[in-house]
Amino acid sequence: MTPVSRVLVVSDDAKWQADVLAGLGAAAVRLENPYGLTFVGVARSQDALDLIARDGDVQVVLVDKQLQEKGVSQPAAQLANRISAFRPEISLYVLLFDDDERALVEDLASHAVDGYFYRDELDFHGWFRILSAELAEKSATPFYDKLKQYVRMAKDSWHTPGHSGGDSLKGSPWVGDFHDFVGESMLRADLSVSVPMLDSLLHPTGVIEEAQMLAAKAFGAKRTYFATNGTSTSNKVIFQTLLAPGDKLLLDRNCHKSVHHGVILSGALPVYLDSSINKQFGIFGPVPKETIFAAIDANPDARVLILTSCTYDGLRYDLKPIIEAAHEQGIKVIVDEAWYGFARFHPAFRPTALESGADYVTQSTHKVLSAFSQASMIHVNDPGFDAHLFRENFNMHASTSPQYNLIASLDVARKQAVMEGYRLLDRTLKLAQELRDKINSTGAFRVLELSDLLPEEVREDGIQLDPTKLTVDITQSGFTADELQQALFERYNIQVEKSTFSTITLLLTLGTTRSKVSRLYDAMLRLAKEKRPPRPLGRMPEIPRFSRLASLPRDAFYEAGERLPLLDDDGRPNAALVGRVCCDQIVPYPPGIPVLVPGQVIDDTILAYLARLQKTQKSIEMHGLAEDGGEFLLRVLKEGELAQLPGRALFK
Repeated sequence: MTPVSRVLVVSDDAKWQADVLAGLGAAAVRLENPYGLTFVGVARSQDALDLIARDGDVQVVLVDKQLQEKGVSQPAAQLANRISAFRPEISLYVLLFDDDERALVEDLASHAVDGYFYRDELDFHGWFRILSAELAEKSATPFYDKLKQYVRMAKDSWHTPGHSGGDSLKGSPWVGDFHDFVGESMLRADLSVSVPMLDSLLHPTGVIEEAQMLAAKAFGAKRTYFATNGTSTSNKVIFQTLLAPGDKLLLDRNCHKSVHHGVILSGALPVYLDSSINKQFGIFGPVPKETIFAAIDANPDARVLILTSCTYDGLRYDLKPIIEAAHEQGIKVIVDEAWYGFARFHPAFRPTALESGADYVTQSTHKVLSAFSQASMIHVNDPGFDAHLFRENFNMHASTSPQYNLIASLDVARKQAVMEGYRLLDRTLKLAQELRDKINSTGAFRVLELSDLLPEEVREDGIQLDPTKLTVDITQSGFTADELQQALFERYNIQVEKSTFSTITLLLTLGTTRSKVSRLYDAMLRLAKEKRPPRPLGRMPEIPRFSRLASLPRDAFYEAGERLPLLDDDGRPNAALVGRVCCDQIVPYPPGIPVLVPGQVIDDTILAYLARLQKTQKSIEMHGLAEDGGEFLLRVLKEGELAQLPGRALFK
């Protein structure tokens, strides 16, 4: 299927524009046109902006430098900047009379312009070839193409993996169905690093490096690295690159558990920042700006600040002032953008973390774009970036046998985001609004708005909501979250993203369709019509505030410690744990926020909280507790171990 690539010509010179459109249209007929170039003209800047907002197939804009608009100085350059700010993936060319005009455009809009044509050299075939080459470069998938080429070469495999391109599975009476299920191409593309033409993820110099460079340009980074171990590993790689044992960092307590694991591995000294909490719905929001600014002022020796934006529930920071405050103190900023990797490709979601000035950004490309699970990207804009040190840390965590299909999916996901991301995201936004309206019309379910989700302490912080993440209040439906998820799954074949005691979360992506929206609405309407009486829903007790650290998390984690029961013989919180230092990360899931981290002192409020969860919230998973015969145990430092820790002096 041939794509459609609209080329927009902006000029108020009607005769000249008509000649250009006719000449380029004729070239499209005579020459090879694999990208489906078609041409359309407008006479005013606002008409151009309106068209690129309506039409996601606009891939290239040609702006006449002679464009004149009343009251506007240098309208061509201004339009170039506005297009770049609105849809940075669009290629933009300026049509000039001479090099003096080029110098002026370069001065005003060089970052927005991809190339130039001379207005009086009407070489339409030449222009057409250049525009085709521009689209070829943008839409290239160097790694994926090379992988397909290798598979088609049908080489005999005398190397790993052991299934030998699927030959070990084919025809087997026991496992042959797996070959059919996965598919011939997938198995043939599962190759060894012994294939030089496919480059090396650990030392890329060929097609992987080319693919990463294209991704960096697409996402607005100086450098981009593909990761096949997910954003969990990506966060750890950055921590080990920036932090040495004892270095201080500021981090949101609500960060993904991989961030807390990174603290352990790096040996860093964390300053934990408590998240805001929406107690009504059990949702954890961003850290208040006031808290972040106070932490930056109080810890000018911190090396790193890490935040999650947007959160699992779609809440995103006003990042720019936060990043500027951190940079004033020389603090590097890492943003975990795992749930927001698509944001660059539609103005409704911008600015991105990179656009706001972040030094490092991690993205779970697989979560919200069209990559396979575990496929992620690390974007770097740090002016002091040490590429060698980063590579050493990256290779420490990366597999020496990376899955080539994952790398190919990153290449393809980037291409799709650049070439049709705007159009698909625009559709997703419309479907999100449609689904929001339909769910609200049921009378039993209600999609929460930003004002519902924001905890009181962050209402003035400029926080925005990602509209593709719908949090649905189920309190009037008569269902518990578990009952509702089970009914949707078993009766209507629908799987939702997550739940709290009073909400479910729906995630809309590029793959959301109107048919899926219709089926979900029909299911929720049918459930609403059961008219169950509203029921009092149990809620999780509030997570206690962070107590204090008695040691570096790494030091506590690597001690042997001892395991003490969470509850005493009478089923009450074990008082012997109060004042002891935890060795493990204790995380109730949901919501997934650590109640205890290694090195943290246990107080009575924390102990009471954990005990209450164990007794009343049976559906909550408790990560980090040991279990022995149905009894839960907490690993803590032995009495003599704390005094012997090498970093103990930092906490006296």
